[in-house]
Amino acid sequence: MLARRIRNGPASGRSLCDRSRRRSGNTVTLLTMSTLPSRSFGSVGVAMVTPFTPEGEIDVEAAQKLAVSLVDDGADMILLAGTTGEAPTTHLPEKQTLLREVKDALAGRAMLVAGAGSNDTAHAVRIGVGSQEAGAQGLLINAPYYNRPSQEGVYRHIMAVVEATDLPVMIYDIPGRTGVKITDDTLARLAEHERVLAVKDATGDVEQGFERMEATGLEYYSGDDGLNFAWLTHGASGVVSVVAHADAHSWREMIREVDAGDLPGARAVAQRMRPLVRAIMGGGQGAVMAKEALALQGRIPSATVRLPLVRATAAEVAALRGSLEAAGLL
Repeated sequence: MLARRIRNGPASGRSLCDRSRRRSGNTVTLLTMSTLPSRSFGSVGVAMVTPFTPEGEIDVEAAQKLAVSLVDDGADMILLAGTTGEAPTTHLPEKQTLLREVKDALAGRAMLVAGAGSNDTAHAVRIGVGSQEAGAQGLLINAPYYNRPSQEGVYRHIMAVVEATDLPVMIYDIPGRTGVKITDDTLARLAEHERVLAVKDATGDVEQGFERMEATGLEYYSGDDGLNFAWLTHGASGVVSVVAHADAHSWREMIREVDAGDLPGARAVAQRMRPLVRAIMGGGQGAVMAKEALALQGRIPSATVRLPLVRATAAEVAALRGSLEAAGLL
């Protein structure tokens, strides 16, 4: 059973939008709501890829330029060393270098969040501590993957990382990748901690998320680009996107429309983005396809990935090129 937590300050993601419309005969009446969702982690987050040289080394200069370009395009939060950043095949010293250099390039223009995911709790703690030392302003923590612990194990793992730093935390709920769900009871326990502020939800279950954000007071962020419109209209604070690599501006536009109560306008953005979402997230692997999109746009010099990931096929790249051209992004 989820227990509601009352927070001080702004509403914690419960309002659908600033204004909604009611039609009565030929008259449209605007219904003004008191607040927008609180946004501790911004509203347009990008789960940023880690650019590599053709030899497989981290390309720091390319990472700096990419992060700046994403913020220029509308992002206000950059997530480094998440799954899309190939966290499983980058090591802590590399993660720290990336954080320091990207933070320097951003110069305070966007929040910088670091992934602290591992199925080894001690290692996840080291990542969290090392990320804070390198300048991260928040952490993204997922349930441990593959070893499938009990819910008590999930809770203790996440709390060990939370308590190792003094950074604000976003919980990442993605059972399709981790192999373990975060249950209502576990989430309610996690929500009791003052620095657990948000959830990135990639469960695909918007109804469940709607109930959880109401019950816990946690801010919710869409972790599934195909459901961004649905999440936002159910009161989510924002998105943590992969597709935003190619077009962060459109997600910024959608959020602006939802905040203004213009749901038809926001829906039009969702419809416009659907082919690009399918091209990047539909058939291929998200990190791979995001890098291919960026390379096609000339925004990173190489789409190199580290094994076990491999480059997209020629057919996948051709289809992606078509989607980018159709969207006016090439």
